Amino acid sequence: MRERIKWEELPSGLRDAVEARTGPVIASACVSDGLNCSLALIVDTRDNGRIFLKGVRTSDADRMSGLCCEDRINDTVAGISPAIRHRFEAGGWFCLAFVHVDGRHADLGPGSKDLNAVASAMRRMQELSVEDARRLGSPVFTAPEFADRFAAFLAPGEAEALSGASLLHTDTNPHNIMISTYGGQAYVVDWAMSAFGPPWVDPACTAVRLMECGQTPADARGWLSGFPSWRKADPKAVEIFVTVTCRQWTATVGEKGAAPSNARFRQLLSFRHEAG
Repeated sequence: MRERIKWEELPSGLRDAVEARTGPVIASACVSDGLNCSLALIVDTRDNGRIFLKGVRTSDADRMSGLCCEDRINDTVAGISPAIRHRFEAGGWFCLAFVHVDGRHADLGPGSKDLNAVASAMRRMQELSVEDARRLGSPVFTAPEFADRFAAFLAPGEAEALSGASLLHTDTNPHNIMISTYGGQAYVVDWAMSAFGPPWVDPACTAVRLMECGQTPADARGWLSGFPSWRKADPKAVEIFVTVTCRQWTATVGEKGAAPSNARFRQLLSFRHEAG
């Protein structure tokens, strides 16, 4: 069950640490979406407006790793993801206070007017590289290789097909894409699962999300075809990506449970036939 901590339930030392940076908190609301943190609050402050407060207990090693990754990577993804205004540890918690995006989650379904904005954000993401992350992140920036998360499901020689120097988000579900109320810009949030790999991975995963949200496979692949990285992708690499993703998901939830998602991923294998 997903845990969500309310403002008034936080240790007094943590509330004091927040207000020392933002001024008095006058209202707060829990954000129910997301899996990578126990504290997710929209906080209204008297002196500094609205922030998004995200935190994890310092004793939770896995979630600490994800939030620290978001912290290190934030400068690299400036303009694509909201900026961090404050970072601090207090009361047994590590917290990041982000600029709040006044907006809503992206609509990835049929007839959506958000897809151009989402594609624009993705194209900017395509420009991010290992060198950018190391230059703008921590002095020794590390993130896993995309292939590493499939280690138990890769056959010999397959890992190389999933290697690359592009900085990937890897979890572009609609709850991680915000559309701003003013201007309609798409912001991609929650970079806790970032990795280095081929540049076409994020657009491909997003195309699968489009299908998940009701888009036809042909329409999802049509949207995906707008990315040069996808049009240039090695068909063998794409096949390996789809195969190991299906292997992993089947092992996680069983063949029956994995069938709908696996079928959507396999639709990606039609791209060369349509392009040719």
